[in-house]
Amino acid sequence: MKRRVCLVYTKLSTFVDLDCRILSEAFDVMRVAYRGKRDLWRLARAVRACDISLSWFASGHAAASVSLSRLFGKRSVVIVAGWDVAAMPEIPYGAMLSPKTRRRTTATLERADCVLAVSEANRKEALQWVDREIRVVPLGVDTSFFGPGGAKEETVTTVASVTHEPIIRTKGLDIFLQVARRLPEVPFSVVGRHAPECEAILRSLAPHNVAIVGWLEWEGLRSTFRRTMVYAQLSAHESFGLALAEAMACECRPVVSDCGSLPELVGPSGHVTPYGDVDAATEAVRAALKEGGSPEARERIAHTYPIEARREQLLGILETL
Repeated sequence: MKRRVCLVYTKLSTFVDLDCRILSEAFDVMRVAYRGKRDLWRLARAVRACDISLSWFASGHAAASVSLSRLFGKRSVVIVAGWDVAAMPEIPYGAMLSPKTRRRTTATLERADCVLAVSEANRKEALQWVDREIRVVPLGVDTSFFGPGGAKEETVTTVASVTHEPIIRTKGLDIFLQVARRLPEVPFSVVGRHAPECEAILRSLAPHNVAIVGWLEWEGLRSTFRRTMVYAQLSAHESFGLALAEAMACECRPVVSDCGSLPELVGPSGHVTPYGDVDAATEAVRAALKEGGSPEARERIAHTYPIEARREQLLGILETL
């Protein structure tokens, strides 16, 4: 009989869904989408029925999961992944800007049996708040799906879902649109699920050569990446950058800011520019377009961030627990 894992999250993001598929290979997975205190009893029943709870992001649902796991004598895992352990008042960005949240999150990280981070930059950010072992288990890319196909076009793409206005700056879309304005002959596109009021802001800021594209399912995203020559991620903060990694697997040449995990992810396969430096970002995009597609970017992802590596590490950790 398979052991059971209670997977707790607030939103079924792509990376959460991927982990669910991985976990289902070795465990019976009970998924709990936690929306607030009204889901506490449902969460308690699920944790009690399982052997391990695994919470994506160290927010309130993770605090509840870890407490319930301790109450019922179960093991608990928390994955930190960005906003939950960030504190950047200059943007502003991060749950840890709130003293109340900071106390709760720190207690959660201290009490969990295992804490995982998705990058080394993410791990260092979490270690600002707690003194304990945090293991890095990077996200992974299915390189059998995300791969090159067809001819590249001289286009620049970024992916960012904008649910509220501050994300425009967090994801560097303000910089991205300024770069596009300086390269009027080059088509740019912003892919993602945007709140109506945020889409209106993006359209008001975007020059004529920028397409504001809605949400794309995997096949549509892969098709876009296969055509795109340059993928730009000019964020003020990134804990990993899964869309960037998927684009690199499709041989897009990356241009990124020097923030968070982005230099770690790109390595020597692309261009890294100082955050907020529009001149440097523009020159990097211009150079990347001249260089063309990047087989070395795909090689980096295939070698360093394959989905098989995450599967092996994640299942191994849970089996040990």
